[in-house]
Amino acid sequence: MIIVGIDPGIAGAICFFSNGNIIDVIDMPTMAEGKKNKKQVNGRQIFNEIKTIKSKFLDENISVVIEQVSAMPGQGVTSMFNFGQSYGVIKGICSAMELPIYYVRPAKWKKYFNLINSEKDASRTKVIEMFPKISHKLSRKKDNNKADSILIAKFFENTRENNNN
Repeated sequence: MIIVGIDPGIAGAICFFSNGNIIDVIDMPTMAEGKKNKKQVNGRQIFNEIKTIKSKFLDENISVVIEQVSAMPGQGVTSMFNFGQSYGVIKGICSAMELPIYYVRPAKWKKYFNLINSEKDASRTKVIEMFPKISHKLSRKKDNNKADSILIAKFFENTRENNNN
């Protein structure tokens, strides 16, 4: 089974995971929009990335696991709208591709990996410990989103017998 772990949002990431191994992990594909060249998720590129994995692993089932996010206190209206738009694009693409979608709350996967109340960078450190061969893909501080997508996928793999969403 191929698991697509997604940390949604403009600065998010997508992980392609199978049988305890990371096939690939990428920053969320984005593109410029409008006169101010504001970033938005590039839905076409997300589609292409998933389609490429599907074509390489024809006989494998694919499950998509998206971090279930919601509005956060203190976040601006515009940024929450943009975040919700990104979340919706991802859900729409996966639905149109007829892929099963599962949702996991941040508190659930973070608790599983003992990351509750830890620093934002703790997930990156955890992934480097678990998968040292991909540490070069997590060398920057901002790669914590990639680490989150990996842990979301790994959480699903480890607990999927209990996932009846």
